[in-house]
Parts: sequence; structure tokens; C-alpha cells
Amino acid sequence: MHEYDIALKTVLTRVAGNVLQELTGFAVARWINTELPEVRNLRADLLGETADGRLVHIELQSTNDTDMALRMAEYAWAIYRRFRRFPEQIVLYVGEAPLRMRHALGGGSVSIRYRLMDIREFDAEPLLASGRLEDNVIAVLMRLGDERQAVRRILRSIAESEPASREAALSELLILAGLRSLSEVVKQEAEQVPILNDIMDHPIFGPRIREGMAWGRREGREEGRAEGRREVVLRLAEKRFGAIPGWAMQRIEAMSAADLDQLALRLLDAGSIEELLPSS
Repeated sequence: MHEYDIALKTVLTRVAGNVLQELTGFAVARWINTELPEVRNLRADLLGETADGRLVHIELQSTNDTDMALRMAEYAWAIYRRFRRFPEQIVLYVGEAPLRMRHALGGGSVSIRYRLMDIREFDAEPLLASGRLEDNVIAVLMRLGDERQAVRRILRSIAESEPASREAALSELLILAGLRSLSEVVKQEAEQVPILNDIMDHPIFGPRIREGMAWGRREGREEGRAEGRREVVLRLAEKRFGAIPGWAMQRIEAMSAADLDQLALRLLDAGSIEELLPSS
């Protein structure tokens, strides 16, 4: 499981009800931690229940998954099989690249739709101003004005929090900041706060926090490389062959940075999109 996934799920299940309701439109009264029956052993990221008995399923996504709609359909049926109720479904996108996923899947008499939300659509200011540490930490993923100033405010909240909460909050912030390429900014600013700098240098806590920061930088670099190459390949392919069909878009979206490099070379000789992306 991705480190960001663990950190974000942990923070989201602790945030104040009004914040989660603003993000999703639902006030979750309790969280249900359960595996879902399926051919594959599915586990929903977040599955909750409102006070009036509605199920709310939230998936956290940091990359554009071409099969997201299919995955959500599988989750919907698995949840129905387990609870005999269909859930309200939300995909909360927290990635850095532009959001390009579909929010529906259908054909014939079958249709599945869910809400697809980019967390950057939300203004971070109300959460930065909140008195709750969890709200402050998750704000790093939202729409920020002055990024460094926002990081300073979050770190100040961590420094002023109860000592038992500081290490976990700083670790979570560093991991989530990696999704916005802000891990280094967090480290630099934390070093200016004596209490937090002591945590960074702690013989037990320090290595774990630095490991999270290294993961964030690595994840950001890898995703950034792949997304940058993908944008270039898509633009070149569209310029050469015209509008890119859906099947080709899905193939390209699923490619790694190395695969995209090879595809860019084949663009020089391919005479059609089918020749560029042969079926076998």
C-alpha cells in the first residue's frame, strides 16, 4: 500500500465532520473497516455510514487510472453483496498531474456513475485556519496561495500541538507534501522550528520521518517524469494522427516513463495510431 494512502486515510478518518462533509457532501457517522467479498480480495479505501443509514464509499487516487470506472463498478457490486445496499461513491483525486479519469461506465442497460473530485478544487484557507491539527495537515493537498507560508502555518500548528501528536503529524505532513513536491520545503521550514527540528534529529523518530520524506520525493519524481513524457507523446501523436481514440488513450495512460520513451521513438516511423500501438 502506498505510504500516502495510509497517511491520507488516517488523517481523513480523524478530520472534523464538517470538513469531510464539505469535501464529500456526506456527514459520515462511523467508518466500516471491512474486506469486500469478490473474486479478488477487495478492500475499499474508506467505507462509512451516515446517520440516516446511507453508505459512503471513498477511493483515494494519486494517479490517473484508465480502469477507475471499472474498479468503482466492482466495488459497488461487492459492497451491495456485503450490505445489500448500494453506496454513494466518490473518487477523491490527490495527484499532481491534471485529472483525466472518467466518472462513469455503461453499456446496454448497465450504468455506473460516481463523483470524481480533485482535492485542489477546494480552498485550503478554512482548514489552515482550523483549530484541528488534522485539518491543518490535509490542507497541504488543497489549493494553496503562498505554498511556503502555508507550510509554515501547518508546522506552527504541529509545534503548538500536544507533544504526543507532533511526530505522527509531522510524518503525515511530509508524506502528503510529497504529492505536491513540497517535502523539501517542509524539511527546510521544520529545521527553523526548534521543537520540530529536535523530532527530525531524534534517533527513533527521525529516520522514520526522513524515510517518509524520501518516499515523497521519489514518488513525486517518478510520477512527474511519466506525466511529462505522457503529455509530450499525446501532443505529438495528436498532431500527427489527429484525435486520439479512447483505446489508444487508455494504452498510453497505463505506460511507464520507460515505455513512453520507447513510444516516442516509434512515433518517428509509425504511419498510423494502429501502427504506433499494435494490438500484439
